[in-house]
Amino acid sequence: MNTVAERRMTVEEFLALPDDGVERMLIDGRLVEMGMTRRNRWHSNVTTRVAQFLANWLDGQPVPRGQVQTGDAGFCLPDGSESVVGIDIAYVSADVLAQQTDESSIVQGIPVLAVEVLSPSDTLENITLKMKKYRRAKVPLVWLIDTDDRTVTVYRLGAKPKLVDDTMDLSAEPELPGFTVAVARLFE
Repeated sequence: MNTVAERRMTVEEFLALPDDGVERMLIDGRLVEMGMTRRNRWHSNVTTRVAQFLANWLDGQPVPRGQVQTGDAGFCLPDGSESVVGIDIAYVSADVLAQQTDESSIVQGIPVLAVEVLSPSDTLENITLKMKKYRRAKVPLVWLIDTDDRTVTVYRLGAKPKLVDDTMDLSAEPELPGFTVAVARLFE
């Protein structure tokens, strides 16, 4: 269950909150607490597989390379609001990485790819909030992975969402040139 703070909060105040196992987002200056994170082995496996395929793709890219980040990587999305989200898996371009300072533990900027793997603690409300936030921040490519249905919903700027199932290939073209993987491989 979500609890939303009535008082507005800054990114700095959000980052000062304790790391106590409670999953939180800051959306438009409002603290959203989702409770204790509950994941399962399917979530963990798919997260690992997606990160592995992305890292393999990244190893073949010319220098300077971007970076694959996992584990609810923190992002302050520059959409004019006070917002920080944790992303299960993200690909960050070399340009965005070059703009980071050593003072912040979160990425200030937009990932090229944001991947959310549905977990037992996710609610439709939380996922909808994140998808709206990614769209407003103009994240070029978002994958929402459902481990139960073995599907990936692909969100691209200016396009309708596209459902890809485990009989199809998942492409990240043109955002990640040359990246394609069979969806079934994500669930092995």
